[in-house]
Amino acid sequence: MAEISEAPDSDSSKLLGSDSKAPQRPDSEPEFDPKLMRKTKPGLKRLFLTFSVLFSFLLGFPFLWKSVEIYRSPLPFREIDSLSTQLRSDTLLFPLHFHALFVGFDSDPDRLRWSILSEITKLTSQNPKCSDNYTLSVTVDLGSRCLRGPTSSPHSSSYQCGSVTGDDFVQNDDVVVDERLASVFGGKNNEYSMAVVKGVSERAVVGKYRHAWMVVGDGSDVEMAVVKVAEVLIKVFINGGREEGLIRNEFMPVGADGKIVLSFNLLNADPHDWVYDWDFEKIDDTLLTPMIEALGPVANISVESQVLYHTPKASFSYWNQKLESYVFSTKDLPFFVNSNEWHLDTSIAAGGRSKILQFAVYVPSAKECPLLLQLPNGEISKTNGFISPMWGGVIVWNPQGCLKDSEFKPSAKNIIPIQDLENMFEVFIGQFRQLFGFKSLNVYTGASGDWNLLPSERGFTEWELDVLSRQHTCFNLHSCATTLGSLSRLVQSLPRMIIKDEIGKQVKLSLEAAKLALSNASSGVYEFSAASSSQARSLAEDAFFHPSIMSVSYYSFEHCFAVYSPFFLPVSMHVVLAALRELRRYKQEKAKYLAWKAKANTAT
Repeated sequence: MAEISEAPDSDSSKLLGSDSKAPQRPDSEPEFDPKLMRKTKPGLKRLFLTFSVLFSFLLGFPFLWKSVEIYRSPLPFREIDSLSTQLRSDTLLFPLHFHALFVGFDSDPDRLRWSILSEITKLTSQNPKCSDNYTLSVTVDLGSRCLRGPTSSPHSSSYQCGSVTGDDFVQNDDVVVDERLASVFGGKNNEYSMAVVKGVSERAVVGKYRHAWMVVGDGSDVEMAVVKVAEVLIKVFINGGREEGLIRNEFMPVGADGKIVLSFNLLNADPHDWVYDWDFEKIDDTLLTPMIEALGPVANISVESQVLYHTPKASFSYWNQKLESYVFSTKDLPFFVNSNEWHLDTSIAAGGRSKILQFAVYVPSAKECPLLLQLPNGEISKTNGFISPMWGGVIVWNPQGCLKDSEFKPSAKNIIPIQDLENMFEVFIGQFRQLFGFKSLNVYTGASGDWNLLPSERGFTEWELDVLSRQHTCFNLHSCATTLGSLSRLVQSLPRMIIKDEIGKQVKLSLEAAKLALSNASSGVYEFSAASSSQARSLAEDAFFHPSIMSVSYYSFEHCFAVYSPFFLPVSMHVVLAALRELRRYKQEKAKYLAWKAKANTAT
């Protein structure tokens, strides 16, 4: 700021002006240009204040960034990509071994082996995801000695000559024969045996373990026996008796968490006519518990039951004078289940991603009793029930003598006879088998003939459990890899997504379970591979649908910048511009001072 000084007296200035001349500048003093020079050094106060404000903004930015920082637990992205690549590029192979035993045949085992392999190749369908790596050994038992092919196979050498004779198949009790062959072959996890014996009563039977047998006549052609052996090995032991081979994945009645809830409901249509109850605990102990334990490696199954009243059906029935009963046809099945009146509630534990299957026993009212299901061919259903895919099954139970109303007291509580209850639950088990893709009938009809399938007390035979284990292992591993891959891509695409330690732990455990399932599958341990694959899929689903991921709306960094920029951008722009302007001014003033100083040094 320019200083203000007083003006000199006018009279004295006139005297001085008249008597003397203006003072002259010394020759040594340089010429001063106020536009280009200054004599004093520029101060740093304004520059310091301006940059202090700028530095305060810069120092506050890390604290702001820390306040909006998202915690992300590290995920093993490379291992996830490695698992996905392995399952996508390499077909999952399940090792299997077939052992064919010919008793009473004088044939070359190597020729029989190549003939069976040729027929197996014709029947085998390639699956891009999972396949079977099978081997075959053939033993020809001549009584006194055995011919083996190949001779170096440890599977064929384990069979003791003379252990199986034609006398073992004379009796028609297939259960006894099945137990006899089980003691001979042993029934290892990934070994399936087939015995072909010459005898009188020709029959073909598939046991409840991992073997089958066929009794042929003395004049039977060995080539026809070879065709039947190949068919039962592939169509039954590998494909489970299903023509399409594997169950389609979208129709598997197992939840994403590997759990199934079986809800059994007793529906009294009109309690004014009669009320029925059941002894469910006894049926649960005798029929359901063995089946649940057998399916343990495939699914974690829980059971619930309830009795409901006032549950009429939604469809109509008509009186058939010839049958002397009310009849409903298969066309009425889509409308039979009354969703408005049938409150098929389940417990809280049945929620989440568990699969709930409803099985209902419908007790009709006196106005439509007896109630029968008529098939499309005009015959009456023997089970008087039907299944609904991915929902469950229904059985219509008509009380004994329901046409005689006098025998029933209104609103009287009755108990379903235990024999009828066992018959109904055997039908339910058959319906449950159908939901898994197996046949409810104990007969397999193939191209080479019919095979009797021995049922198991547990509802599923050992070879059927092997089929389910292989299928579920394949499906669960690919589903696990797909889910983890989706989670990996989602996390990497959203850098603002919260990843808790629990999610990272679930992903790591899922990868470990998947690797264990792959190891067990390649070793032929089907039960453990199915259990590990189910755990891997469940953990992957838990990580992908974690509540911390679903409850927050995540956004990209650009969105975060767009939200905070209206608050800080206007002020920060002014501060930065002021700092730049002050820095430029300081440089200009310093240049003026240096120019004056340089000129003064030159003049001196």
